[in-house]
Amino acid sequence: MRIPDRVLPAPRRGDLPEPVPLRKMVGPSIILVGLSIGSGEFVLWPRLTAEWGFALFWACWIGVTLQFFLNMEIERWSLATGESAVVGFVRLHRAFLPIFLICGTLPWVWPGWASGAATLLHWETSLPVTPTAIGGLVLCGLILSAGPVVYRTVETVQFALVTVIVLLMGGLAFTVVDGEHVRQLLAGALRVGHVPEGVHLPMLLGALAFAGAGGSVNLAQSNYIKDKGYGMGAYIGRITSPFTGREEAASEVGIAFTPDEANLARWHVWWRRTNIEHFASFYLLALLSLALFCLIAAALLEPGAEVAEGFGFIRDEAVAIDERFGTLGRRIFLFVGVAVLFSTELALLDAVARVAADLLDTALLGRRGPGLSRLYFAVVWILVANGALVLGLGFDQPLALIVLSAALNGFVMFLYSGLLLWLNLTSFDPPVRPSAVRIVALVVTFVFFGYFSILTLYDRLFGS
Repeated sequence: MRIPDRVLPAPRRGDLPEPVPLRKMVGPSIILVGLSIGSGEFVLWPRLTAEWGFALFWACWIGVTLQFFLNMEIERWSLATGESAVVGFVRLHRAFLPIFLICGTLPWVWPGWASGAATLLHWETSLPVTPTAIGGLVLCGLILSAGPVVYRTVETVQFALVTVIVLLMGGLAFTVVDGEHVRQLLAGALRVGHVPEGVHLPMLLGALAFAGAGGSVNLAQSNYIKDKGYGMGAYIGRITSPFTGREEAASEVGIAFTPDEANLARWHVWWRRTNIEHFASFYLLALLSLALFCLIAAALLEPGAEVAEGFGFIRDEAVAIDERFGTLGRRIFLFVGVAVLFSTELALLDAVARVAADLLDTALLGRRGPGLSRLYFAVVWILVANGALVLGLGFDQPLALIVLSAALNGFVMFLYSGLLLWLNLTSFDPPVRPSAVRIVALVVTFVFFGYFSILTLYDRLFGS
């Protein structure tokens, strides 16, 4: 391996641990699916479906497919070195530390998910939106601070979320969706490249970024597999609560495995099982949930009718459910929406804080710093305070906040997809290096998000 050591010390060497059974690897990808349900699946793609039918569903499945390959290259770096992908970027050049500190936090300073959860709750309880949203943010911070090992807390919440949402939305889809809706979805999936005139490009770019988890939070997959103990991540300490957990010793730099015959044999098993886990837990579940939410929106909202502003289309869905199934059906739908958006805000705070803390800890390498866990919790509560400030200043329109965050993250994905390909191609020996298929997938991802980012920027600058 030729891991860059111009900026950071070279990783120490060690043996790759014995692969664990596949059933014990499930978890990190479920967290990403939970993130995606609260952003693209529940909000952006159903709204696009309400406005344009299934004309854009081709972009939906392409976005998920590209994210699968992108996420696996993120996992490749951590699996082989025990480092997060953002630390790998810093190895390429020290300028990437401030760049990704900004790119990893700026798109997420808008608390659209907390505001969205409070909006849905307001419809049923008349609780004021802004104080409720701020209270939700504080509750997220307390939950992340309470569990001894943060990863286990987030994994438990997301497991429960994904299970409940898929079951309830699957049951709803079974009762309201008919064969014609499915036929239209399949037809839209095949119309690759078709963008109807008048589509709101920032929303489309955001939906593409959020067809899956989206943006910089995909980079947190590095941290999740480290805390789960995948590959060389088993040697790196986990983030623990300074209030309820015992601090774990963490290596200041990664631990790369020696590419001898025994380690390469273990590598191939780890890589195969990691791909299977991500394909089943992320790719298939993300596609299923996207299809379910889009089909439900198409079935509940009248075709061709004017779509309500903001989150109004979700209220229209709830009204349609009320007409068919009564008050209980409406309340279940809306409270599921509250749970989806609230848990997404929780997972986003965790993911963004992980990426930022990793970068800050890297910046303090060799100095007497507070440590990764304390940096993580400092970032969590700074994000909570910032979100409360944004909401208090009156920026409380959830759809506008989510679209802004998503569009910014589309540009971030364009940036790091190219860097990730360069990092993995130049750092690893052929047995560990990306295959030709994966190289093509990363090049397509780079071009795909680059094209839509430039198109969106042009539209904002010169569009009518």
